[in-house]
Amino acid sequence: MPAKLLILGGTTEASALARKVAEAGMPAVFSYAGRVDRPREQPVPVRVGGFGGVAGLARYLRAQAISHVIDATHPFAAQMSTNAVMACAATGVSLIALTRAPWSAGPGDHWTRVPDMDAAVAALAGPPRRVFLAVGRMHLAAFAAQPQHRYLLRLVDRPVALPLPGASVVIDRGPFSVESDIEVLRHHQIEWVVSKNAGGTGARSKIDAARQLGVPVLMIDRPAIPARPEAQTPAQVLGWLAHSGVNLGV
Repeated sequence: MPAKLLILGGTTEASALARKVAEAGMPAVFSYAGRVDRPREQPVPVRVGGFGGVAGLARYLRAQAISHVIDATHPFAAQMSTNAVMACAATGVSLIALTRAPWSAGPGDHWTRVPDMDAAVAALAGPPRRVFLAVGRMHLAAFAAQPQHRYLLRLVDRPVALPLPGASVVIDRGPFSVESDIEVLRHHQIEWVVSKNAGGTGARSKIDAARQLGVPVLMIDRPAIPARPEAQTPAQVLGWLAHSGVNLGV
């Protein structure tokens, strides 16, 4: 059976991999979860939306004759990554994750680490502050439990409604620069940055900007994901494909 890839995407690394795969002439499908209105264009066919859990993903893999799955989703897309592990095990489809190393605090950083989103909400108890809430649209409603703060949100798409009345919203798409994020933090007089430990370079600038300005960061640890093979670069994924017998020159 000829090789056909399913790239579970949405990250910068997923887009870089899609370009490499397209250059190699490999049949592939790029899957978006559908959480942004204007997803990036890709050089391979794209599908948008969920699969319907483990069973739905397994059906898709069989129906589309997928031979290899590359999970290049966000490190916090734990449910999708778990579903991929289980569906690939059930169907015998090969799986590898294209991952990012997590960020770690260095000299000059003022981090408070918390294990999950609920703990981040609880950690914001206290007097009103100006908070840059960089956790993505899906998690905003949880922070309505701490309404005393002035929140700054940076989103890819303009929301229809917000669960945080009075929040300031910046519509923009990364990657961002440290210099521009320093200006954002200064302009909005940010006193606390709340961030998921996404890793990588595309979203790191706000962390580096906070360090330079001495702004504390509330850093949310990554969720646990079942063990699976991992690669750190698109080149390593291509090497894994070649090692498994895929012809990258077709």
